[in-house]
Amino acid sequence: MGKDMVLVGLITSAHGIRGEVKLRSFTAEPEAIAAYSPLETASGEKIVIAKLRAQKDGFIAILKGVTDRNRAEALRGTELFVPRARLPEPEDGEVYIHDLIGLPVHLADQTRLGEIVSVENYGAGDLIDVKVEGRKDTVLIPFAHSFVLEADGVKVVVDLPEGFLDESPSPLAEEGGAAAPGEGSPHPPRSRSAPSPTRGEGKKR
Repeated sequence: MGKDMVLVGLITSAHGIRGEVKLRSFTAEPEAIAAYSPLETASGEKIVIAKLRAQKDGFIAILKGVTDRNRAEALRGTELFVPRARLPEPEDGEVYIHDLIGLPVHLADQTRLGEIVSVENYGAGDLIDVKVEGRKDTVLIPFAHSFVLEADGVKVVVDLPEGFLDESPSPLAEEGGAAAPGEGSPHPPRSRSAPSPTRGEGKKR
């Protein structure tokens, strides 16, 4: 999917027997994903959210035209995108999560660390997956104030604790992507895959 499309959600599984699906939203205000409907899959299929209700780890969604479990199961793992033209431009200090992929990552002393190959989220906040130069593996770094000094859409600058890049597996990888103890997992200000439709008007819900 090209840079003209922004990832806003993911269908994680089927729910029940009537075609409902479990859905994760990556928008700044999670419920705002419905306002971007119709969404698009990587293959260009249109997905219309007819109804959305919150649950502990996301939403249960009723999708137009999806009326049985078999069809819902077929959508498991489907990423949902919205055309960039329908989104407001990020404000100063903001960046769409989707735009982080492919950006170079530098340490605080401006040494190049590597390149972002993906952005993961295991429930405790976004993690940039960085392919470290000179190594075969990648390292997960929390996309949080305590680690990220700068993210301007051109590069990402990080300040890592001593020993963070040791060859042994990091606690983040072993714990399924949880943030480092005591750090929490807040984003840099309003850094999200997509803002809510009203944010461009300066409104808050």
